[in-house]
Amino acid sequence: MTSRGVTLKVDSFGSVEDPISKKLEEISRFTWQNENGMIVQLISYGAILTSIKVPDRTGQLSDVVLGFDDIDGYRKKNNPYFGALVGRVANRIARGQFILNGEVINVAKNWNNKHALHGGIIGFDKFNFHHFIDGNVVYLTSLSLDKFEGYPGDVITTVKCELLSDNSLTMEFTATTTKPTAINLTNHSYFNLAGHETGYEEIYKHVISINADKITETDHESIPTGNFISVGGTAFDLRIPKELGPAMRNLSGPGYDDNFCVNVPKGKDGDEQPIVFVSRVVHPTSGRYLEIFSNQPGVQLYTSNFLPDPCGNIKPSSNEEYYEVDGMLTTRLEQVDVTTKEKKIPKCTETNDENAVIGKGGVRYYKHGAFCFETQKFPDAVHHTNFPSVILNPGKIYKHEVIYKFGIEA
Repeated sequence: MTSRGVTLKVDSFGSVEDPISKKLEEISRFTWQNENGMIVQLISYGAILTSIKVPDRTGQLSDVVLGFDDIDGYRKKNNPYFGALVGRVANRIARGQFILNGEVINVAKNWNNKHALHGGIIGFDKFNFHHFIDGNVVYLTSLSLDKFEGYPGDVITTVKCELLSDNSLTMEFTATTTKPTAINLTNHSYFNLAGHETGYEEIYKHVISINADKITETDHESIPTGNFISVGGTAFDLRIPKELGPAMRNLSGPGYDDNFCVNVPKGKDGDEQPIVFVSRVVHPTSGRYLEIFSNQPGVQLYTSNFLPDPCGNIKPSSNEEYYEVDGMLTTRLEQVDVTTKEKKIPKCTETNDENAVIGKGGVRYYKHGAFCFETQKFPDAVHHTNFPSVILNPGKIYKHEVIYKFGIEA
């Protein structure tokens, strides 16, 4: 199929057993390509974005999302939600329990055996969606039954996905329900604009900005307290573009895993939130950039802190001379030879780590090897009335729009 300089092809990505019916289902793979050479692949299993290939300033294509070569990789227990649609409720629900209209709702506790994370043990990422194609637009639909993983209501979820000629990848998530329930979906792609195989050394060179004046405060288990922290004067102040490595050095924890409250125009109560600018990330060496726009009030910045670190030595360099500041609005990493760089950020040579995440082309994915921007409503909103509500009632439609726009800096 061809439309506006974009082609769409469909083939198979293997088969998978449905977690409820136990029937074997074929997985469909959708491949878009536009006239700029950008190629995007999405599969019906988990609505997973498996590959995004974009050119650099020399025209060289690289795959800029982490993932696996086959369905077996996505089925492994150590798959950290690469590229998947996450739900019924993304992020955390404290103690796996909340009260809805006076009823105590207990949902699956799959985070430290204490909290709910990303929809539970069998979330939306583990279902094979039905598909419908209209021109270059792919629609993926799945039914989540009442009480599955503890959530009330039969919920129909639809993912709409399309690649445009301007290198924008658009995704829209909608949902309806038969009973009041909680809904907070997100896409969990892991990005590395230098190429999925380049690891933490290149991630630290990315220059990042986020349109947010505050974050949601969390406790030691990443559970929101209900309070907010102004980013001014902190390592979370990314309103002005900053290089990721130096910014991460100023964090008290292992990296970013925080919900940023996106600055949105104030409207009348009940108005649908507009699509606004969320973030911009640039990899100066390749020239690739990614801009994110969404109608969601929050975005989780996650720097792959829980990917393996078998040698225990992955962290941004503490040597200030390794970084060269260029102007007030941007920073640019000083170019150094391979030998010098390896001395600053040692490479791990461990090859027998049983927890290794082995991705596309046999590449081992390590800690800080990618970043995620999970557009969302605020985590654990079911416990905080001052957060945007995640409750969906019958007759209403949940609608989440996100745009990933790729480009090249001269």
